Amino acid sequence: MWVRRRGVTEAITAAAAEGDRSENAEYIYRKKELREIDRRIRYLQKRLAVLRVVTERPADIGKIFFGACVVLIDENDELCSIRIVGPDEIDPSCHWISVDSVMARALLKKEAGDEVTVNAPGGETVYLIESVNYEFDD
Repeated sequence: MWVRRRGVTEAITAAAAEGDRSENAEYIYRKKELREIDRRIRYLQKRLAVLRVVTERPADIGKIFFGACVVLIDENDELCSIRIVGPDEIDPSCHWISVDSVMARALLKKEAGDEVTVNAPGGETVYLIESVNYEFDD
């Protein structure tokens, strides 16, 4: 972010040197981009201040908590594997879901063999928890 910000600042300086800033589209665009970068930097600085890295497993590794890798069976007998992560770590391509999501909240404190009903915006779905583990292949 800092490298990108430096480049945008240089572009603003060059655009400002061209004259009238009120009608200078490049200047206006780069100022907007700089505000967005600064907003993101402020957000990340606040998040880093309260960041907590979880390195230990929960006491009861048979139950679903933050960091769990869960294999589910849906109503059509199809397997679905997810990992419960923090809100800044979600990655749909890896099936990582936020601990704040509807699915994760329904799964928390459950264990293998339990049935879980998830009331998502797309409708209600029932899952059977196949397995729970805390081993990761990062």
